[in-house]
Amino acid sequence: MIVIAPDSYKGTMSATEVCGIIKNEFLRIKASEKIKCFPIADGGEGTVDAMLFNGGEKIIVKVKGPLFEEAESFYGILPDKTAVIEMAAASGLPMVGNRKNPMLTTTYGTGQLIRDALDRGCKKILIGLGGSATTDGGIGCAAALGAEFLDGDGNSVSFNGSGLAEIADINLTNLDKRIAETDIEALCDVVSPLYGEKGAAYIFAPQKGADSDMVKALDNGLKNLAEVSKRVTGKDNSQVNGAGAAGGLGFGLISFLGARLVKGAPAVLKATGFENDAKKAELVITGEGCMDNQSLLGKAPAEVASLSGSTPVVAIVGMSRVTDMRGSNIRKIYVTDHDERTFEQVLKECRDDLAATAKRVAEDFYNGVF
Repeated sequence: MIVIAPDSYKGTMSATEVCGIIKNEFLRIKASEKIKCFPIADGGEGTVDAMLFNGGEKIIVKVKGPLFEEAESFYGILPDKTAVIEMAAASGLPMVGNRKNPMLTTTYGTGQLIRDALDRGCKKILIGLGGSATTDGGIGCAAALGAEFLDGDGNSVSFNGSGLAEIADINLTNLDKRIAETDIEALCDVVSPLYGEKGAAYIFAPQKGADSDMVKALDNGLKNLAEVSKRVTGKDNSQVNGAGAAGGLGFGLISFLGARLVKGAPAVLKATGFENDAKKAELVITGEGCMDNQSLLGKAPAEVASLSGSTPVVAIVGMSRVTDMRGSNIRKIYVTDHDERTFEQVLKECRDDLAATAKRVAEDFYNGVF
């Protein structure tokens, strides 16, 4: 059995497309070969499709979009009833177009996706935190599940960035009781705290439409949320690595829904059963657009290699800047881009290049090179 587990080739091919091209080249040489594909995702765009590659159901849901507009969203349910959610599918930056304003955007729709998954009996939920349009500290998401964020007069605040500074109390009494019985993991490779110079507002809000005054207001609002949350829950999660992910949704998920923040690619590989098949395979193939020494230390291909046991692992990459293979479980790196070309040329020819390189890997494998 051959196992194929690549990351996307950023800007050119998705992980699922890469899987298909490599698989086809192996089958051209040996049509009877058993091949399993595990496209890698990290919680960003494409995570749901990647995780549904080997089975499951895509659920279409009507939710409130980032600006409280009616929107069509989606998430996935794996065969074991694990729900896979991309927060960007309900609260993502592409959904607001030229109306970017993190004072007004909300994660309410993400909470609606969680609620729908609970309604369908899901006991484990993975939530990807990439691509948000929001800086609401996750209050919109929690509000959709019954949490109340109140001002000094006991009235509900707006579930967006502008409401953060007004929060004087938080009532979790009516939070959906099923949350306590659900295992929630937030997929996050960002290490930002909730507030401060390296927090959600200062680092990420400008790309979501915030000017300097908005950034200061949002940062103060997030700090206020953290202080009220600490008083109500007895815990301060504001400085946890990843609390500032997705405009503070990381913080909201930890503080109000009891979630854990985990690295994206390892969680995806674990949830899809990659490790079991990889250890039984004769060869594992991974890859990404550009591989460097950092890739061998902790990025997705390194994770693939570390979970593959004694199975030989090779990588097919668009470009390699690797200078030191010591300590890596990857046996060999194959490079698809062999000469200097413009990005337009690479975009046009990358699929043919990948197919030719995959053919070379297959020939080496069947000729006993590994």
